[in-house]
Amino acid sequence: MRFVVYGAGAVGGVIGARLFQHGHDVTLIARGAHYEALRDRGLRLDTPDESVTLPVPVADRPSKVTFRPDDVVLLAMKTQDTLPALAELAAVAPPDVAVACAQNGVENERLALRRFPRVYGVCVLLPSAFLEPGVVEAYAVAKTGGLDVGRYPGGVDGTAESLAAAFAGATFVSEARPDVMRYKYGKLLMNLGNAVEAVIGPGERGADIARLARDEGEACLRAAGIDVLGGGGLPFQTRPIRGRERGGGSSYQSLRRGTGTIEADYLNGEIVLLGREHGVPTPVNDLLRRLANRMAHEGLQPGLMTPEEFLAALDGPAPE
Repeated sequence: MRFVVYGAGAVGGVIGARLFQHGHDVTLIARGAHYEALRDRGLRLDTPDESVTLPVPVADRPSKVTFRPDDVVLLAMKTQDTLPALAELAAVAPPDVAVACAQNGVENERLALRRFPRVYGVCVLLPSAFLEPGVVEAYAVAKTGGLDVGRYPGGVDGTAESLAAAFAGATFVSEARPDVMRYKYGKLLMNLGNAVEAVIGPGERGADIARLARDEGEACLRAAGIDVLGGGGLPFQTRPIRGRERGGGSSYQSLRRGTGTIEADYLNGEIVLLGREHGVPTPVNDLLRRLANRMAHEGLQPGLMTPEEFLAALDGPAPE
């Protein structure tokens, strides 16, 4: 099979790089300055142990890819970008192409299934970063990360098993799981802390707020009758790259790069939605969602307020 990695940022870039390194046919789809850097210089993968530049083929839109019957499209953009990406893909890709969602949250698979019948969920545990065009970073050692995969909405088929085997052969821990969405809901609970890193900053300063957000999330999932597995943390050892620790997760990196958008509506916002549907209060997640969106819209850097200021804002309107 060929992997068409649609969204070659931190997650997509690292997965594509590792697959390419281990002999798989890979094409990346990227945009803007990142596409130009990949086209002109190749994809640089930095890890604690090496820095390699890989001549991975790249296109700047799906229409520039000649799709083949054995392709798997690996979606790796943020959820707020999934709908327009799927519209572009559906206009040119075969209707039965396999689409695997290597993305945070639990909404992407539903969006993809509206357009493509063969959809797969990928539960991503991958400490990575993308802060510079043409360069992605992977901070875990021994194994690059975890990429469990299963058919959506449930089950395992030959494609899921082939995907898991390809990932496992490219330095990832990967299993084909019939209940992969239970793991993705567990990962969702972890990702409620992404907005905390954006609003408060990375590290332990926001740990208490992250616990409050997770408590709300667990209450909403129980009320909705959603069974959850995993989500306990990253089971990988990480090391600095050239003496620098990974600064923060995907939402933190969006603010650092000044993308203008952030994924909070599909992480904390997923909990807010469930809370509204099932009568569970979610003030912490709703405030995190609103503040993260405001920061992205206004081009602010991570660390808007202290934990004390955030907790005070729970009792009133979000500070201007």
